[in-house]
Formats: sequence, C-alpha cells, structure tokens
Amino acid sequence: MISETRKVAIVHDPKALAYPRPAPFHPGEAYPESRFRDLLGAPNPVYAGVRELLHLLGFDRERYGTSMWNPLGALVRPGMTVLLKPNMVRDFHDLGEEIACESLITDGAILRAVVDYVHLALEGRGRILIADSPHSDCRWERLLERLGWTALSEYYADRAGFRLEALDLRPEYVVKHDGVIVDRVRLAGDPRGYVAVDLGPHSFFAGIENRRLRGAEYDLGETRAHHGGGVHEYPICRSVLEADVVINLPKLKTHKKAGLTLSLKNMIGINGNKNWLPHHSEGVPAAGGDQFDTSSVRNRLEYATLVLFKAHFEKLGPLRRIVARPVKAAGRAAFGDTNRGRVRSGNWWGNDTIWRTCLDLMRANLYADRDGRLQETPQRGYLSIVDGIVAGEGNGPLAPEDRPCGLLVGGENPAAVDAVCARLVGFDIEKLPIVIRAFGEHRYPLAAFAPSAIECSGSPARYTGAYHDLPGDFPLAPHFGWVGHVELAAHGAGSRRDG
Repeated sequence: MISETRKVAIVHDPKALAYPRPAPFHPGEAYPESRFRDLLGAPNPVYAGVRELLHLLGFDRERYGTSMWNPLGALVRPGMTVLLKPNMVRDFHDLGEEIACESLITDGAILRAVVDYVHLALEGRGRILIADSPHSDCRWERLLERLGWTALSEYYADRAGFRLEALDLRPEYVVKHDGVIVDRVRLAGDPRGYVAVDLGPHSFFAGIENRRLRGAEYDLGETRAHHGGGVHEYPICRSVLEADVVINLPKLKTHKKAGLTLSLKNMIGINGNKNWLPHHSEGVPAAGGDQFDTSSVRNRLEYATLVLFKAHFEKLGPLRRIVARPVKAAGRAAFGDTNRGRVRSGNWWGNDTIWRTCLDLMRANLYADRDGRLQETPQRGYLSIVDGIVAGEGNGPLAPEDRPCGLLVGGENPAAVDAVCARLVGFDIEKLPIVIRAFGEHRYPLAAFAPSAIECSGSPARYTGAYHDLPGDFPLAPHFGWVGHVELAAHGAGSRRDG
C-alpha cells in the first residue's frame, strides 16, 4: 500500500550541479539495460542519478547490473497508460522573461531518464503522457520548448516508433497585463474531459465552510459553490483518473503560500479549473482570514480596496487592457510590491488554506476511480522523483533564485518524500502543514505512519538511515513571508500574528 511505504532514496552528486545539454539529453554511457545506444558524448550525471535512485529504492534488485534489469517493471506493465506529471508552472520568470532560471520547472533531462525506464517497462506497448495544468498565463508551446520536448518526442518516434503525448490540461489561457487579467482564450483542455471529485466529509475543508475561500481569480462565488454545504469538490482531469500509473516529477523549490512545493503541492496541476481550488481565505487574521499576515489598518484598507476592484474590473471589458497597468502601478505605490517584501494573497507562514487543497488533490489522485468515486484502496500506481539538481529558493514558485544542489529524492509515498526533502533543505515539517498534516490515520490515508518511521537509502552513505538523522546539507532561503517561521533552527512560529 502506498500509505504504508516508508522507503525514500536520496542521490547527491556534486558533479550534477547543472543540466546536460542538448536535448534529447542522452545518457553519458551505455548501461546494460539500455535499449538505445545513443550517447550524449559527455558524462550525464543527471541520467545516472535517476538510474541510481531507482536502484536505491530496491526496484528489481536481483537483476541490477544486467541487461534484464527493469526497475519500473513491478509498477508499469506492457499496455498501461503512464502519466508523467512534471512541475510546468510557467514558461517565464515572474520578474521578467529575460531572467534565465533553471529552478522554475522540472528539467527535460529528468524527464528523458524517466521516459526511458517507463518505455523499457512498457516493452513498447502502451502510452506515455506528460500532462499538467500550468499557470493560466503560461504559453504552452514555449514551455514545451524549454523542456526540449520536440527533440525528445521526435527521437522516440524515429528511434522506437513510439509516440510520446503532451497534454495541456487547462480549459483556458488568460492574457495578463502586469499581472491583471484582461482577456481569456478558450483551449481544448483535457481531451478526456473532467470529473468532479467530491471529498465531502473527508476533505480537509470539512467543518470550516464559513471561511471566505478564494480561488485563483476574482470570482469568490465560483470557489464557494464547490466548497460548502458538505460538498468539497475538484475538477480532476479524466486523463489522470484513467492513467494506470502517475509518476510525479516535482521541482524542489520554496513556495510563497505552502512553504515548499514538492510532491504534494505538485498535485495542483491535475485539476481543470484553478478557481475551484481554494488558495487562501479572504480577509485579515482578526476576521478569520489568512490573506494578510496582520490585521493592521493598512491591510484592512487594502482588503477593502481589493474587494471594490474585483467587483468592478471585469465589467470594464476592452478597457481592461488600457487601465490594467496604471491601476496595478497605483496599487503597488500605495500598498507595496508582492515580489519585494509585501505579504498579501496568503503568501506567508499563516496560510491555513492551500495545504488543505493540495492534500485533498493528492487524496483524489490516489483514491478516486475513473468515474471520480473514492475507493478504499489506491486506484493507480504512484512514484515521486524530485528534481533538486538546481533547486529554487526565495520568492518561489514563480520568481525563485537558482540554488544548485545536485540532489534527487524519490519514493513511492509522497508525504515521506516531501518530509525528507524538507529535512535536507533545513525546513521543519512541524511548521509545514502541507507535509505534517499528510501523516496519520484517515479513511483515505496518505501516510499511515509517523515521519520518524521513514527509512532513507542514500548515495553517498551519509544519507542512509533514520529520517531524523538526515543532515541539512542543502539549506534554502525561504520566501520572505516564511523567514523565521519554517527553519529547523528557528523559534517562535507560534500562532498567527495579529497587529
């Protein structure tokens, strides 16, 4: 059972501080199990790291080092549909398109190694999809270009006669001017459609329906229509529910709302409408909200101004393109810049909303059947491989700074993998609700054991042993809204501030 699997593998290679180029990211040597013999012509420690990670997890242990080694064979069988879920949040950095940032999305070199071992297990029969529902203003084709997707898919078509499929799961793309939505474009979305999965009383939102839950955009009514009266539902992409196996490929980086974005946070991308997903609760802490970090007069005034703006901006029609930039500039001048020290939109350690959404989505991913009904046992295979070759720190997930780490972490339990990652980067999971609340008994458990029961297998050996003995060798600077409240050495996280 996924909920009882405690083993996590860790690979650190100090030579793997950058990604191999060019696409399609061939391995650096011919391994005994390889079906293709095309080589990069230089070492590829990223590919070697993924291979070692699968070995450390004990997959097909007896045949390792032989031509018959098939590490994913117990998870993936011929004829299956395997969905790979990278972190494909956006094709550009929030502070400008000219910023070259390798910690923004899962790298194509990770994808290539995983595709090779999935294809090996499928024996050429079945489907491999990469799929995500990226940020609403992301340009999908540009994102695929960053992944090296064309080179990889053409390589597989030419070399193996096998079609790799890429799915943009969003139903619409939005045009933004300076972060303000001015237009919407309908997209094809998931070709298999969407299924409303209702977690009802088993949702982490059960019992707190009185909050003003806010989704990704302006319409509070749409979010609350799907979270209230005992209903807590999410529009899960049917391509995910119809997959036999989901392999989660998150990026290791900090997150302004969740603290860290890893396996559990990466499930945001399996849904078809981000406005069904509560991101924060409207208002100041004194009124039960987590939109702001204090209940100061300034924050109350900003909240009132935002309510007025959201109520009327959509009605401006074509004028939105003209007024968006000056309105946003006026807002920054009056209330501060979100990317430069100003806490708003739930971007702080007191966000008590987003973790609930993410854990609900992981539960749906594991336990919802093809028709969206929750079952007592997991409905599809699952594996996490976290890309920490170049991690992201600071103002993540949309404006991180690169932090080369040469790190890969993987396992069959998402909560265990995320707990290990948090420990390695110096974060305290007791202060990360998205991680700690994933552990414990539940009708649909994610991790039915304590973090102390996690078993680590590492290369080098310093990463082998008990979870609590792991060294924090890769400290990441938190988002400014989390500084002093998430680090292992920090004190005084306490309850919410209210000033």
